Amino acid sequence: MAKETAEFLLQIKAIKLSPKNPFTWASGWKSPIYCDNRIILSHVQIRTFIRECLSKIIDQKYGKPDAIAGVATGAIAIGALVAQELGLPFIYVRPEAKKHGRQNQIEGHIEKHQSVVVVEDLISTGNSSLNAVRALKEQEVKVKGMVAIFSYGFEVATQNFKASEIELTTISDYDNLIKQAVTREYVPEDDLFTLENWRRKPSEWLG
Repeated sequence: MAKETAEFLLQIKAIKLSPKNPFTWASGWKSPIYCDNRIILSHVQIRTFIRECLSKIIDQKYGKPDAIAGVATGAIAIGALVAQELGLPFIYVRPEAKKHGRQNQIEGHIEKHQSVVVVEDLISTGNSSLNAVRALKEQEVKVKGMVAIFSYGFEVATQNFKASEIELTTISDYDNLIKQAVTREYVPEDDLFTLENWRRKPSEWLG
């Protein structure tokens, strides 16, 4: 599953590797990798595969929660697809409450003490994902765990999820991506050192 997902993401350029011409993330970090999982939605076969993989993980690990919660904005669509696959209600969580209207941070209907599994598209440091978890817990919603399409595997994310006592399961990750990228010659093996050096200290990497 992890290998096939990595191959799909590389095929459709949802993940681009460019060690020699790094990208700049919104955070200001320089990175040899850029991930935009929204592109998955434009490819029916891959979208179906990802939906089925996430649904299977949720079913095997958690049974049926009361609802699926997507993290805005990247995981709204894929979270809704997973909820449809599992026959469950869907809600989504904004980064912060709206400044107008009903001033909701959680959109959709969920009762106190009901359970959710959170769906995310991408895990970097985990901060924005865990912000959604905090918002749900503040409304006394039980968060059973989180599933995501891809994780960079940063140590800081591992520590953040551990501190928050939230179980995270991803379909694929950075290690599988790099193995597949080299095997299928998306990047030359000579670039492996650059890619691994970045992953160890991404905030300090300058390209």
